[in-house]
Amino acid sequence: MKHTLIFVFTAFSVVAAAFSGMAQTTSEDGDDMAPKDVIELNLNDFLWEKRPIVVFADTDRDPAFVRQLELLEARTDALSERDVVILTDTDPSKLSPLRKQLRPRGFMLVLIGKDGDVKLRKPFPWSVRELSRAIDKMPMRQQEIRDRKAAASSTDG
Repeated sequence: MKHTLIFVFTAFSVVAAAFSGMAQTTSEDGDDMAPKDVIELNLNDFLWEKRPIVVFADTDRDPAFVRQLELLEARTDALSERDVVILTDTDPSKLSPLRKQLRPRGFMLVLIGKDGDVKLRKPFPWSVRELSRAIDKMPMRQQEIRDRKAAASSTDG
């Protein structure tokens, strides 16, 4: 599965690089938006720091999974601004802790807040615009926006 995921992410990176010149599958150059496999990660590592978007599928060839990654990779700037980290799980046989907890059936997109609570579940791909709107309505995100505006106005001063 890892070899297939590497191939898929490499293919997406090549396409995205052709359009934006900035996509990479590694975080060596600071690109934290590259999707990460949930098997290797602990969700608690992101608590109060990041908003995980978890994309589940029964295979990495699921058209909904492929489409969702395309949508996410097209607007990494908007996701990064909202402290999003992208996690993937395309192997139901490994039964990751998140898969046990969230119980996806086939494709599923899950948005988890910085507090660790599930904020959104969708059985179909969502655009970054839709995800951004959902995130921007969250009280914690609204506070972040207010804090950022206050910091900007105090430095303009």
